[in-house]
Amino acid sequence: MNALVLLNGFSLNSDMKKKVFITGASSGIGEYLAYAYAKRGYFIGLVARRRDRLEKVGTHCSELGGQIKIYAIDVLKGDDCKTAIDNFISLPGDMDSIYANAGVGSPDGLSSGSAENMNHVLSVNILGVTNTVMPFIPHLKEIQDGKIAVISSVASFRGLAHHAAYSGSKAAVRNISQGWSTALYKHGISVTAVCPGFIKSEMTGDNEFPMPFLMETHVAVQKIIRAVDRRKKVFIFPWQMKYFMVPLMKWAPDWMFRKVGM
Repeated sequence: MNALVLLNGFSLNSDMKKKVFITGASSGIGEYLAYAYAKRGYFIGLVARRRDRLEKVGTHCSELGGQIKIYAIDVLKGDDCKTAIDNFISLPGDMDSIYANAGVGSPDGLSSGSAENMNHVLSVNILGVTNTVMPFIPHLKEIQDGKIAVISSVASFRGLAHHAAYSGSKAAVRNISQGWSTALYKHGISVTAVCPGFIKSEMTGDNEFPMPFLMETHVAVQKIIRAVDRRKKVFIFPWQMKYFMVPLMKWAPDWMFRKVGM
């Protein structure tokens, strides 16, 4: 009979084979990633600040066949992240995937005279990634395996007016992940920079501007998991964004973006 470990009210079979760690798991892409891995029977580390939301996500994951451990922490707090990650690594199962998904979006507030909004976006979107990934690296190198996914954005391909901090932060983590991919390849570790277009989430829910090719979250998540499983280095989607919008963002003249207010 399998030994059981009780975690936040949920039981974990000690022979559980695969584990996934997801930040920003209380809503949006992170939440639906958790549900998708629950259906696979994974043991899932759920990370976000909002414990009440995490508990709801965890309950649904359990109903879908997954098993969970909740870490109600802020990804800006590096020591808390490392403590949680060390704990998760020590639990039964083989580490399979890490999703550095936590992120925020906010206008730059250029007329405010304050850098507060921009600094917050830059901090969460960049340091949240490094605080999530770096503590895992020694363990992944030891086991010579593992998949890391960093959630960037198609916005990373051009600095956007009034959202320069957001697009800049996503460009930073895309480049960081590509550097990690090169460095860690020889250790059997893949790093995927995931660059989605517009996905239904809390972050996009308040947008008043047009969002072309808006994708349902559960559809986006299936595409992301497939790309991570295939160990892609950079994954841009949907295809309209990859083949039309990203080239346009890279090469279109500034006057065109001024015209449309981007």
